[in-house]
Amino acid sequence: MTVLCLIETDAGGGGVDASMRALAVARGLAGSADEELAAAWFGPAEAVSPGELAAAGVGRAWAIGSAELSGYAPLAWARALAGLAADPVTGSAADPAAGPLGGSGWISAIVAAATDHGNEVLAHLGAITGLPMAANCVSAARIAPGKCRLVRQRWAGSLIEDAVLAAPVALLTVAADAVPADAVLADAVLAEVRPAAAGEPAGGGGDAEVSVEVYQPELADGDLTVLAAESADRRSGVSLASARVVVGGGRGVGGPDGFAVLEELAGLLGGVVGVSRVVTSEGWRPHRQQVGQTGTKITPELYLACGISGAIQHMAGCQGAKTIVAINTDSGAPIVTKADYAVIGDLHEVLPALVEAIKARRP
Repeated sequence: MTVLCLIETDAGGGGVDASMRALAVARGLAGSADEELAAAWFGPAEAVSPGELAAAGVGRAWAIGSAELSGYAPLAWARALAGLAADPVTGSAADPAAGPLGGSGWISAIVAAATDHGNEVLAHLGAITGLPMAANCVSAARIAPGKCRLVRQRWAGSLIEDAVLAAPVALLTVAADAVPADAVLADAVLAEVRPAAAGEPAGGGGDAEVSVEVYQPELADGDLTVLAAESADRRSGVSLASARVVVGGGRGVGGPDGFAVLEELAGLLGGVVGVSRVVTSEGWRPHRQQVGQTGTKITPELYLACGISGAIQHMAGCQGAKTIVAINTDSGAPIVTKADYAVIGDLHEVLPALVEAIKARRP
C-alpha cells in the first residue's frame, strides 16, 4: 500500500514549505503501517528535484502534466489525482462499483498541505469519490486496515481533536504548523551529510532513489470551467505561510502609506509583510496578506507585530510563531500580554530607528 502526497510547487522550483511539512506527516502515516511514500505534483518532472524527494523519504513520484493544465484548476486537479490513484500505471478508472478510486487497492491515503489549494482540491476529490476528508491534521497513524487515528486542529487551532477516520482511502490535509520548519530543514541537511548505506549512492540516496514518472490525466467535461493563473510576480518570493520572518501591521500603522517602513524592515530581515483583518477591511492592503483565523496561519521564527491589538482571531493565525515581538502604545493590548517581548512605544518612531540600526550594522 502507498500514501500519496500532493506537493505544491513554487515559481523557483521545488516544493513549497507547507507541502514539505505535509510530506513529513505523510511519511509518519506511511511508516506506521510499513507502507510506501509517494508524491505527485502538477507541472514538469523537473519542478521538484529527486534529491529533495529522497530526503523526505519518497520512493516514487509522478509529475502530472497536461497542455490544458496551464494554471490552477481545482476540479481538474482532483480528477487527475483520482485517475492516478485508480491505477498507478495507466490511471484508467476501474469499475466504479468496485469501490473508491476504482477499487485498485494500492492507495491507502492521499495527503496535501492545508493551504487554500490543498483544502480545495481534496474537498473536490472527496466529492468525486464519496470519501470523507479530514482537514488541518497534526499527525496521523494507521491503527487497522481502513482506519487512521488522527490528531487535528479545530476552531482555528484553539481545540485539538483526537479522532479515528474510517475510510478505505484516507483524505487528509496537514496544518501549516504541524511540523516545525526547522525539523523539515533538518531532514534535508541530514540526507546530505549522513553516510551512505551499503549499495546506496552518497548524499542520502540522491537522484537514483526516486523514480519520477509523467502522468497524463484524462479530464471530464467541465473540469476546466475554473482555471486560475498566477502572475510570476505573485508566485515569486517568500510566501506569508512559509516566511521565517513576518512584519505585521494593524490599525496603528495609520493608513496605506504607513506600510512603507514595514516593507523596508521586512526586506532587511528577509521576511514579508502581514496584516490584521481591519487593515484588509479598510482596503489598505490585499487579503492575501491577512494573518488570522480568516486569513493565513503563519509559523515564522519571528513575528514582529506593529500596531496590532491582538484579537483572538488574529492570535489564532500567529500562535505558531516561535517568537512574537509586539510594538504598541497600549501596554494592556492582548497581543502585548501574549508576546515574548514587547516594546511600548509609537511604531512610527520605533520602526525607523530599528531600520537605521540594522543598516548601520551591515557592511
